[in-house]
Amino acid sequence: MTQLIGARIKTLREERGLSQEDLSRQLGFNDRQTLSAIENGERRVTAEELVLVAHRLGSSLEYFTDPFQLVGEGRFSWRQTNVGPQRLSAYERSAGRWIAAYRTLARQIGRQAPLLRRSLGITKYHSYEDAAAVGERFAAEFNLGDVPASSLAEAIERQLGILVLSVDALEGISGAACRLPELDVVLINRHEVPGRRHFDLAHELFHILTWDTMTPEHVEEAVETSRNRVEQLANSFASAVLMSGRSLERFGEWKALEANALISKLNRTADELLVTASALKWRLVALGRLQAVTARGIPDAALRHNGHEGRERNPPPLFSRPFVEVMAEGLKQGHISARRIASLLDVPIDGISDLCHQHGIEAPDEW
Repeated sequence: MTQLIGARIKTLREERGLSQEDLSRQLGFNDRQTLSAIENGERRVTAEELVLVAHRLGSSLEYFTDPFQLVGEGRFSWRQTNVGPQRLSAYERSAGRWIAAYRTLARQIGRQAPLLRRSLGITKYHSYEDAAAVGERFAAEFNLGDVPASSLAEAIERQLGILVLSVDALEGISGAACRLPELDVVLINRHEVPGRRHFDLAHELFHILTWDTMTPEHVEEAVETSRNRVEQLANSFASAVLMSGRSLERFGEWKALEANALISKLNRTADELLVTASALKWRLVALGRLQAVTARGIPDAALRHNGHEGRERNPPPLFSRPFVEVMAEGLKQGHISARRIASLLDVPIDGISDLCHQHGIEAPDEW
């Protein structure tokens, strides 16, 4: 709690445009070192001091003590299109509550965060071919099989300890990566068509696994043709994970096909691999199995699962099984009430048991 309060004091002080010297004078401290120690979690703030801090910074006490918020901790990178900064900030606060709820309750029920974080060992100075090769190795090492998209989310959660949440996102938000000191999270808009969901998941996975060497921008455009080098590397990695050379071998030759036959085969293959046909087209070009001039001559409008179909008709359940397991166990052990969970997750109380059933989890009696 000392670390949490200190971090939030620092965040709010900076938002108010105050230096440590400014706030120290308002609090009656002899020097700024006292405040610095509080903000760094090296000194416990007394109840009286916290009340004064709240008054001076114009905030409620709950802001500093509520564990079900992310304040000055989580760093997000959003994959979006035309979402205004105010709307995105408001949605980020909601997402922060879900993540903070999971983090807090997971600790309370005894679920330990991974001791080690995996990384890809790649930097922005590597080539796109290097990123694709790493994607190929990732698919092989984690045994993603002939249809990597179908097993990627489970591998990320179970083998890497990264929380994956399927969410009701704002129009224009495809997904996000979030980095906390002890937890990594990927959020995916569950209403995107499957091919786009899977590509976004693999793309955000790249950001999580390269965060320390290539920290992503807070906001990025959700396009496969981004000019940002880091985003291009992420796209190369994502394409190779979902469409490894091995997984494409069984589909035979492509170059000799005439236009209509090629379009038909791209659509059928994309259906089977659970990817967008457009991403498949350019992956084949990268592998040298299709000419770039041929690919450019195929209009995306002729290809399925590229977002033209609108919202997904049968989206996956909200959040994820590990997430809902933690919520249910937290309630069962008395760490949180059903009403508080409903408020944090933005769902009605009578809909929480449905959420459990959708993930194959027995709902606690309290629900």
